[in-house]
Amino acid sequence: MSQSGKSDINASTRLCAVLGSPIAHSASPAMHNAAFAALGLNWRYLAFEVQPKNLRAAIEGAKAMNFAGFNLTVPHKLLALKMMDKLDESAKMFGAVNTIKFEQTAGTVQAIGFNTDAAAIALALREDLKLKLRGARVLLLGAGGAGRTAALKLACDGVAELYLVNRTRSKAASISREIKKRFSKVKVFTGYPDREIDLILNATSLGLKPEDPLPLDEKQFSFRQTQAVYDMIYRPAETRLLAAAKKAGCRTANGLGMLLHQGARAFAIWTGRAAPIKIMRSALEKNIYGP
Repeated sequence: MSQSGKSDINASTRLCAVLGSPIAHSASPAMHNAAFAALGLNWRYLAFEVQPKNLRAAIEGAKAMNFAGFNLTVPHKLLALKMMDKLDESAKMFGAVNTIKFEQTAGTVQAIGFNTDAAAIALALREDLKLKLRGARVLLLGAGGAGRTAALKLACDGVAELYLVNRTRSKAASISREIKKRFSKVKVFTGYPDREIDLILNATSLGLKPEDPLPLDEKQFSFRQTQAVYDMIYRPAETRLLAAAKKAGCRTANGLGMLLHQGARAFAIWTGRAAPIKIMRSALEKNIYGP
């Protein structure tokens, strides 16, 4: 045992990691390593900066080195779809991969893609903002991997109206067409609402850097036209978007809850054990908010 009380890393240690670009802000290692330690598992969780052009090589390398699994964040969730050997129903349903399990079958290692984001965002909205999705009117900012998953989950859970805004309008239009085909009862639009809504949900990466502009165009839509704002970003703990929303009187929440619940599901997929939610939440809060 090391002086910290954790077992030393050795040849039997199972490894997991999160891949992304950027990745320095990630709190996932703190959350997962606390969970592994709490259950006495000889596992470790790392974070790697991986450019999109190197994602396939990273996945193949992990197979060769007997990694247990990966999490994927920006910009890899859509790219990974075509790199999997198998897709779980969750990845098929929501069209993005944020969790990979490396499974050995008949002497070969397969990369199996899962989506744990969709259930996590719905649970986080319910817990952190006391928001019921069925019948809600939502403005979703972003149509990348996280945005696409969020849009499909919102539609699946029965929102009444969904407004999609993205820098590249064609991506929002593509998701809009898919929702109209799969969830015909949901009214889906590309562009800003012309009425009051229940929620603004930010699924873009704007806010990670202090110099980032707001993901919301206030000339086209005002914070005073919504009741609540959720930002998937969790570091910084209060983005410019959340600060502006709070000033306008909105209920606000950052992405800590979503990170927690997608991570807990990934933990269960890799280890076959129930995730110690309270310990993981405590580790995240300490890492993001400080002691």
